[in-house]
Amino acid sequence: MIETTESMPFIVVGGGIGGLAAALALAQKGAYVRVLEQSPEFAEIGAGIQLGPNVFKMFERLNITDRVSKLAVYPETLVMLDSVTAEKVTEIGLLGTFRKRFKHPYALIHRADLHTALFETCQGLDRIALETSHQVTKIEDLNKGVTVHTAGSARYEAAAVIGADGLWSTMRDYVIGDGKPRPAGHICYRAVLPAHDMPEDLAIPSMVLWAGERTHLVHYPLRGGELYNLVAVFHSDRFEEGWDSYGDPEELHERFADKCEEVKTMLAKIEDWRMWVLCDREPVKEWSRGRVTLLGDAAHPMLQYLAQGACMAIEDAVVLADKLAEADDPAAAFVDYQNSRFFRTGRVQLTARLYGEFFHAAGTRRELRNIMLAARTPEEGLASVAWLYDGI
Repeated sequence: MIETTESMPFIVVGGGIGGLAAALALAQKGAYVRVLEQSPEFAEIGAGIQLGPNVFKMFERLNITDRVSKLAVYPETLVMLDSVTAEKVTEIGLLGTFRKRFKHPYALIHRADLHTALFETCQGLDRIALETSHQVTKIEDLNKGVTVHTAGSARYEAAAVIGADGLWSTMRDYVIGDGKPRPAGHICYRAVLPAHDMPEDLAIPSMVLWAGERTHLVHYPLRGGELYNLVAVFHSDRFEEGWDSYGDPEELHERFADKCEEVKTMLAKIEDWRMWVLCDREPVKEWSRGRVTLLGDAAHPMLQYLAQGACMAIEDAVVLADKLAEADDPAAAFVDYQNSRFFRTGRVQLTARLYGEFFHAAGTRRELRNIMLAARTPEEGLASVAWLYDGI
C-alpha cells in the first residue's frame, strides 16, 4: 500500500455513496483517508435504488452486508407491464433459481439507508476523517503529493485524490475538462407513497416497470414495505441542472394521459413530485491525471435504466483500493484501476441507453419488443443479465 499518514492521507472529494465506499475500502486496507463533502452534512438526495447481485459481492468485501441486509427489501420478481394495455410483457423471478445462479440476492433500498450504512461504518474507523462544508476549488499535483484548496482558503495535503463528486463533478473539469454532461432528452419525476395509499392490486412485493411510448413508470417497496418508491420518466427537451427541482404534476399527467387506468390511478396519488433531467456522458477510457482519479458518476455517469449507478461506484471503490494496495505509485495504480474498469462501466453506460429506447418503444417497435420478451424462457432471462450480475 502507498504510504499515508493523518497529515498526508488519500483525499476523497464527495461524501456520497461512491465516496464513502472508497474511503471505507481504502481504510480497510490500512490507509488514512479524508473525505471532503461540500454540503453542510453527509446526506443523500433521492429515494429508492436497486441493488443487483454484483454489488452484494462488494458489500462482502466492505464488511457491510449485514447492515445493508437489515435495511433492504427483497422483491420476488422483476416485472415489465405494457402501460397502454396493462398486459404483462415479461418477468424474471428473483428468489430460488435466481439466487442459486448468481449466489447473491436482488434488493431494493432507500438511498439514504445505504448511505447511512456506509457513513456509520466509516465513522467507526479512526483512519477516516469526515469533513463537511468543503468545496474544492483548486488542485495542485506536485508529483510527490497533491495540494487541495477549498473555498474559504483551507488547504490540505494528500498522497493522492479521488474525485467522487457525482454527475456535475468539478473534479472532472481538472482531470478531463470535457464540459457539462449530455442531456438524454428524458425527464424523471420521483416520489414516495405510504403503503396504505397504494392501490391494493398494485401493492405487490416486486419491482414493477410499466413500459410505454416515450414514457415509463417504476414502482417498488422500500423500508419493509412501509413505503413505495415511484419513478415516472418521459421524453422532454427541458433542461435544468441538479437533482431536486419541483416536478409539475400537470405536466406529468399530460404525458401519461393515454396510459392505462392502473398507471393513471397511481400517478394521481402523488401531489409533491421532485424532478431531475436525465444526463450521462460518452464512455471514456482515461479518467485519471497524475495523482488524481475519478470514481462513480464523476468518471462514467450513466442513465438509470440498468439501475447500476451506485453499484458501479461501489465496484470502482473496491477495485481502486485493491490497485492502490498493490502499488508504490498512485499514478500507476490509477492507470491500472481505470484500465480494469472502463470496459465494464462503458458497457453499462451504452446498454443503459439502449434499455431506455427499449422501455420507451412506440408503434411497431413496441409490439416487436413485447412479442420478443413474451417468448423468452426464464433461462434466457437470466442469461441476458449474467454479464452484469455475475459481477467482478
